[in-house]
Amino acid sequence: MATVTIETPIDPHVRNTADVRSPASEVSAVSTAAHQVFWLLRIGFTIAPILAGVDKFFNWSVQWPDYLAGWIRDLLPGTGQDFMYVVGGIEILAGLLVLFAPRVGALIVAAWLGGIIVNLLTANPPQFYDIALRDVGLMLGALALWRLALAVVPARRDRTLPARPW
Repeated sequence: MATVTIETPIDPHVRNTADVRSPASEVSAVSTAAHQVFWLLRIGFTIAPILAGVDKFFNWSVQWPDYLAGWIRDLLPGTGQDFMYVVGGIEILAGLLVLFAPRVGALIVAAWLGGIIVNLLTANPPQFYDIALRDVGLMLGALALWRLALAVVPARRDRTLPARPW
């Protein structure tokens, strides 16, 4: 018996049905990705402020009072280092707030970074502009975490999303 092969032209506009995803699976993939990004940002914005806050007490990485704008130093009742002790405590608390209440903590970290940006832009311009630009990126990351937290935290409570995305 002879075998007959029929060749059909391949239309580039027609996708293989095995490659087609259902809308539900697309939404699930996006939800999973958003949930994973939420956790990545949450962990990062918990650890980074805590480490930066601890460093304000020891000045391991830099002499933090050197980054303080003169007009802010003039407003302070104590020294620049005394102010850095307060800043360090606030940063540690902000990191813990991101860990336990990310919808509030992320917004506080973003606002705090906004204040740091103003300080850096006015402290001996243009010496710290590069650091201010980095902090703009961090502030945008904190705002992204806040926006994700507004969606992820209630979805986790309603069990629409699992507690962990892994």
